Amino acid sequence: MKEQVRKLWQLCFNDSEAFIDLYFRLRYSNDVNIAISSGDEVIAALQLLSYPMTCDGEVVPTAYVSGACTHPDYRNRGVMRELLSQAFARMDRSGVVLSTLIPAEPWLFDYYARSGYASLFHTACTPFTDAGGTLPADAPAFVRSCDYRPEEYAYLNRKLRERDCCIQHTKEDYRVLLADLQLGGGFIGTLRRGSNVLALAFLYPDEDGGWQVGEVVADAPVWREWLLRCVCRHVRQTTIQVLGPVDETARTAVRPLGMMRIIKVHQLLRLYAAAHPEVDINIALTDEQLSANSGYYYMTGGKCTFSTEPLLGSHRQFTPATLAEWLFAGRHPYMSLMMN
Repeated sequence: MKEQVRKLWQLCFNDSEAFIDLYFRLRYSNDVNIAISSGDEVIAALQLLSYPMTCDGEVVPTAYVSGACTHPDYRNRGVMRELLSQAFARMDRSGVVLSTLIPAEPWLFDYYARSGYASLFHTACTPFTDAGGTLPADAPAFVRSCDYRPEEYAYLNRKLRERDCCIQHTKEDYRVLLADLQLGGGFIGTLRRGSNVLALAFLYPDEDGGWQVGEVVADAPVWREWLLRCVCRHVRQTTIQVLGPVDETARTAVRPLGMMRIIKVHQLLRLYAAAHPEVDINIALTDEQLSANSGYYYMTGGKCTFSTEPLLGSHRQFTPATLAEWLFAGRHPYMSLMMN
């Protein structure tokens, strides 16, 4: 199965052989793969990769849809729709609360929306320019690395968990990110005082000869700025591009990145109700792909109950996509370092 899926990947995606080797060596397994075959040929496949996500003070399991592709000869026949249906059923059985993905092409946002996904993950791209001048003599040390260092992973993990509605990276996934970083000629830059990490950034070279920060976390704004200044000087660039969460107070270019689909509606609503006891709402949900989600949800006093039949009172109508949009409105769900 692995070699057949790899051949389909090579046919459908414009990735380098080196990246494909890395993916199928470190990320792919038959256990995470779902495929549809015609005879002996795999005509569609995708992988479900596990990621934790912070949500309302808890960490919920999510499944990231990776490598979704259909053989060109079988497109527009409903094959991917059937594959997604199988994926939803597997996620539901596995206790996955949310499914996420990053569309490979802009037109795919509309395609996945028809299966209940909502475009909720955005990223802000902000140029950072080194103002020049000399860094203070007592400034923390700048360290470049690309090998696994436990203190760097621990620091990134701690900082990402401080963000609500944020995809997290396990230690295993972090090692894969490092392999991809090395493959692309990137590196991790840290600001340190002794063994203490004060700020950390993932750096990737872009196609135009510049550099892009795929993620940056810091204990204080001053350490973030100092790290980015050190990075600029290290790569000999006056300006670098920094990707990060949407900040409504800053003037930055915001672009859509990924989508979310609710798999376990009642579980997510119970979590939301507990975190927002002031919310009082009756919900009527229709889920065409996961019929077990369809029904009536009553949220009041910090609790959420479910009924297959409507009770007294008016109901607000939702689909999985519009419900996700309502639940995460103004919260700016975020993902980074997804090897997209």
